[in-house]
Amino acid sequence: MKTKHYLTLFDAEFILNQAYQYAVEQAFNVSICIVDETGNLLAMKRMDGASPMTANLSVEKAKCSAISRRSSGVFENLIKNGQMGFLTMDTFSGMLEGGEPILYKGQLVGAVGVSGVKSFQDAEIAQFAIEKFLTQVCE
Repeated sequence: MKTKHYLTLFDAEFILNQAYQYAVEQAFNVSICIVDETGNLLAMKRMDGASPMTANLSVEKAKCSAISRRSSGVFENLIKNGQMGFLTMDTFSGMLEGGEPILYKGQLVGAVGVSGVKSFQDAEIAQFAIEKFLTQVCE
């Protein structure tokens, strides 16, 4: 048997709060969600002033990242570079920058999805929260 690491509710809330705090400091109004390694929702916040559309987009970005084990922006870049076939998949969405996988000891344990500002800023928020989690909680 192998040992499987996973996110607890405490972990998900820690990551969510780190992302939220970063967004507040930057004066961003976004939706933030944390999913487990299967893409199922663990925690979410839609900040005051964030468009209702961002709630769904943040979940889809996180799911995309968890299921693919990659940053969701990878798919956005593939599509921009002509790989239009990705747009025909009914069961796979959220292929926009802003979803980031959470890797711990080489294992995918979940993903963060952010939506509401420019895509690179969405990704920046997610990356910041993941880094805080890995350095403050996991060590």
